[in-house]
Amino acid sequence: MTMSGSFSLRCLATSLALFTAGAAEPLGDRLERNKAVARVVFEQILGRQWRVDLIDSVHTPDFVAHGTRRDSDLEDDRRAVLGWRSFAPDGVMSVDGILAEGELVAVRWSGRGTNTGSGNGLPATGRTFNVRGMTFFRIEDGRIREEWTVFDDLGLLRQLGLLPAPQAGPGR
Repeated sequence: MTMSGSFSLRCLATSLALFTAGAAEPLGDRLERNKAVARVVFEQILGRQWRVDLIDSVHTPDFVAHGTRRDSDLEDDRRAVLGWRSFAPDGVMSVDGILAEGELVAVRWSGRGTNTGSGNGLPATGRTFNVRGMTFFRIEDGRIREEWTVFDDLGLLRQLGLLPAPQAGPGR
């Protein structure tokens, strides 16, 4: 049996034991609830509505966003959302795929808009962009406790004209 297969069986066994003891909601309900929480982030907080007021209701107070260079807390995350809103007020996020297992929710997403303002260290360029990424959330009791996000930031910078496109050369 693979490592992920044994992990899945342990999660299922634990969930079934908790459910039969009356200590938890059914596994399928919990997974759907967790996916709904993740959708709020992309469709409402980072969506057309820019519902920054929902951040506290979907994140735990000790939330941590694990970045490639450093970790961020809830206030850092709030500032980043406000920065993206300033960067592209017309920005739209789409959930392109979503999976849940245990406490983890994986979201494959895309975002597009027009960079009409400065935000998150990027200047206004007036250019449109289309970017894709993936986010993993760890959700405890219906609220996001941890996040890991990766996206094509190099492609974003190239679309904005802030980095040159790669040059074609031998073997490319």
